[in-house]
Amino acid sequence: MVESSKIDTIKDEPLYRGLACENRSFLDQTAGPWRLTHQDLVKLVGIATDLEMWDCGLLEEYWDEGGTESLQGKQKKKQLLSRIEKKWLELKEQLPDYSDFIPEADRTAQKIVFKTKDNDDAVLGACPVFSEETRCCNLQTLDTIINCGYGCSYCSIQSFYHNDEIVFQGNLVEKLNRISLDPEKTYHIGTGQSSDSLLWGNRNDTLKNLFDWAEQNPNVILELKTKSSNIEYLLNEHVPNNVIATWSVNAESIVKNEEHRTASLARRLEAAQRLSEKGILVGFHLHPIVAFKGWREEYGSLVSELLSRFDPQGVALVSLGTLTFIKPVIKKLRQRKVKSKILQMPFEDAVGKSSYPIELKRVFFKHIYDAFSPWHDKTFFYLCMEDSSLWKDVFGYGYEDNETFEQAMTHSYRDKIDSRVRL
Repeated sequence: MVESSKIDTIKDEPLYRGLACENRSFLDQTAGPWRLTHQDLVKLVGIATDLEMWDCGLLEEYWDEGGTESLQGKQKKKQLLSRIEKKWLELKEQLPDYSDFIPEADRTAQKIVFKTKDNDDAVLGACPVFSEETRCCNLQTLDTIINCGYGCSYCSIQSFYHNDEIVFQGNLVEKLNRISLDPEKTYHIGTGQSSDSLLWGNRNDTLKNLFDWAEQNPNVILELKTKSSNIEYLLNEHVPNNVIATWSVNAESIVKNEEHRTASLARRLEAAQRLSEKGILVGFHLHPIVAFKGWREEYGSLVSELLSRFDPQGVALVSLGTLTFIKPVIKKLRQRKVKSKILQMPFEDAVGKSSYPIELKRVFFKHIYDAFSPWHDKTFFYLCMEDSSLWKDVFGYGYEDNETFEQAMTHSYRDKIDSRVRL
């Protein structure tokens, strides 16, 4: 019989406590007779958690003792655990099917608490996913608001901040004025890394202060990245020419099932179109691209919609990227236990993170980029946080380092901004 202390330790773990009662009962009944070790139990709890999140049944359904009658003791246990792990891995290799998937509303961040904090922390920093080992654009970020009110199942923001608190910089103007910029350099700065850029509108005069700062610093290209349709402030107020509004967009199945509480895809595209018609440069991030049954058709439909709605001369950028996780985020996503298929994927090491195999990424990006062929020489395309070896296969070209990439990007954006000014 396995020692009770081992089972008690597992029962104290958040993942175990979050399991359905059927899975907890099965583990309790199985642990003793099969002399499951602490390591065995940890693995089974993780598999059970994934099965529940993916809506793929209960652990007991995958416990198959058929054909093991000749085995005894540790050999039989090893065979049973190997089988259940193999079936779990096979599910990860399959394309998730959203056709009959019914997501539950994200249970986190329902009671939003707004806070304003004055402090001496620097508001400008490097992109949190910056890496010298992937081809990065050297984006700098303004953390004007901390935390997001959306509940995207794959989001890392909710893993780093308190779920219920939205924190605004109380002394934002002072902090913006303290930023030292080289007047001879062009800066690409975004505000969508620690929160959604437009979800909260001009609350606390955040957008007003940002626009005033952008107007005073014409060598800054300020990118507002969003999944919102909250554009009233931008429609009704003067927006400096060096402000770009960009939308994170995705296949319809991903928006509906994994991007909880965000604006629908139709509302995002309508909002982007209204700003584009006003003369504001827009852009689109197809990120994260997700593998699922029907992905080719749905991403193809999304690209067709963009091509039909927008003049590429008014589109500053199109970025492509996919799911990339660090281990603490995967752990947090499991602990949140939101019904989701986002972790039903084959993981491969990607410079210390977990992502899709590079061969599958190559298929993703090439298929979607080719669908954008009418825009290839009219807007700036790039891969976000991806291995530099993918660029040549996808785009037919690449950049030797991050600095060259950054210069090409800012030069392209500046050309678009200058052409809009002349209109």
